[in-house]
Parts: sequence; C-alpha cells; structure tokens
Amino acid sequence: MTRVLVVDDDPMVRRLLTTVLTAQGITVVGEASDGDEVPAQVAAHRPDVVLMDLHMRRVGGIAAIEALHRTPHPPAVVALTSFGTDETVLAAVRAGAQGFLGKDDDPEQIAAHVRAVADGAGALGQDAAGALIRHLSGAAAEAAPREEARAALARLTERERAIAAWLPHGLSNPQIAARVYVSDSTVKSHLSSAMTKLGLSGREQLAVLVDRAGLAAPIP
Repeated sequence: MTRVLVVDDDPMVRRLLTTVLTAQGITVVGEASDGDEVPAQVAAHRPDVVLMDLHMRRVGGIAAIEALHRTPHPPAVVALTSFGTDETVLAAVRAGAQGFLGKDDDPEQIAAHVRAVADGAGALGQDAAGALIRHLSGAAAEAAPREEARAALARLTERERAIAAWLPHGLSNPQIAARVYVSDSTVKSHLSSAMTKLGLSGREQLAVLVDRAGLAAPIP
C-alpha cells in the first residue's frame, strides 16, 4: 500500500488531500504544515511519497525538496501547487521532484500520479507537461544553430579559430595581435583565410558565427 506524507501550510488543503487519497486507497501516514517540518516527519513515518506544496511561509517546497534529496534514501516527491508557472515546474523538477500536479487536478488523477511515482515512474499534470515540453523545445531550438555554427567553425584551423574567437568583443587587428602574440598582418591573414573558407563577406559575419557557437574568447 502506498504511504504518503502530505505537506501544505493550509490545514483545509491537507484535510482535503487526505480525504481524496484515502478514498482512493492510499494511506496518509502524516502531515506537515511547512517545509522545515518535512525532515522530521519523513524520519518518523517513512512515506513512499511526499506530496509537497511549493508555496509555504517558512521554507518553500523547492528548498524542502532539495534538502530532502540530500538525505540517504529519500522518498519520492510530487510537487503540488495552485499556480505553477513554467519556471516553477522546471525548478521543482531540477530540485528532484518526480512529479508535478496542480491542486485543481482531478482527485483520481492525483491518486494515480502518486501511485505512479511510488512505483518509480514520473508523473506530470497536463500543464506541467506542457511547461517541460516548451522548455525542451526551446533548448533544442537554441542548440540547433549553435551546433551548426560549431560545425562550420570546425572547418578552420586551430589558429584561425583562436584568432576569430576575439571578434565578438569588437577588437581591432592590433588588439587581437597583442592578445595572441602575433603580428597584425598574421591576424589579418588568418581572418581573411577563415572568411574565405566559410564564404563570409566580412568580419562581422564571422563574429556573429563565433558568438552563436559560444566560442568567444573569455576576457580576462
């Protein structure tokens, strides 16, 4: 039987969640009214799942999840909130939550997701899943041009890349030369060669490509 610890600073919400879970055959072994009470309650009751509110007065749910996952053999966590932004969903998942649900989700869905997390699976409500998909899609969209830029720059020699790496900072040829310990004419020659290889018409285009690839030289 799945054992759950309910954590919420609203006693009415705790009572409602306890009623919902119990009606679905899930055992509520304890309650906590704030994040700082979670470690003691977990130690006392050894729940399979902690149903964790994220917005509490003293210690928020994100911090409580992070603290819980620093302990040996922590229980699984399902984050629960009445207003979850994309940033909140991602923060909860990064902190270690295996599930994320809204307080207005269907009671049967909440119980089903708690069971799924107890069995080792993840569980995301529709809104949380949408937030995660948007994040992954955005990351993929950013990664594609970055990888394309890196692939293009891989066609250059190591010396050409090292010199081009200073272009995003708007440095002149003499300024770049002073940093890589070569002559102005050598910098000009390497940049000209790099632009020819890549079919670029100016150093500004090469600077954009280097910046997009994330390969700009660090400024000391």
